[in-house]
Amino acid sequence: MKPTRFETAIALIDEKNSEDTNTYDVFGIKYPKELLYSQRMTRKLLQFEPNASKALQIAARAQHICRWKIPRDEYPMDRVGYLKWRETLKKMHAKLTEEILKRVGYDDIFIDRVSFLINKKLIKKNEETQTLEDTICLVFLDYYFEEFAEKHDDDKIIDILKKTWVKMSDKGHEEALKLPFSDKSLALVKKAIS
Repeated sequence: MKPTRFETAIALIDEKNSEDTNTYDVFGIKYPKELLYSQRMTRKLLQFEPNASKALQIAARAQHICRWKIPRDEYPMDRVGYLKWRETLKKMHAKLTEEILKRVGYDDIFIDRVSFLINKKLIKKNEETQTLEDTICLVFLDYYFEEFAEKHDDDKIIDILKKTWVKMSDKGHEEALKLPFSDKSLALVKKAIS
């Protein structure tokens, strides 16, 4: 049976992300960092929103497509530099995904929808954009938070948790509080949201 357009698009996104030379170690197995991240995004999205549209599933999978190609240190290491870097990344992610979707035969309306989501337009106002943002926050909290917290002081962690919490919906908050945090991390989360 021939793979569907959707399956082919996902495979092409994975193919791009598997070129990442940065690796992430899980149980002694090295994964290309962005490939692992994108697969975690899909898994978390479907746990959080099992009826996610195909456009939302593709946007989640392509959230960080080829992210390593624009390193953070190419921008000033301050808040303005960070925001400029993030904006440039979003445009690149959307453009690369657009090229893949055109290649597999999606129409402009579908492609525009995916780009809209990757660019995270209308957070808090658009349900699918909000679901994507919740998924991003949940992936961070579930897979990357503990390791991140070890490298920074508690005040910085609490500040980041507060910023993360504000971006999330009530449904996202409920889901986040079910995650298997360590006692220390849970205490930091509770402090941040109190």
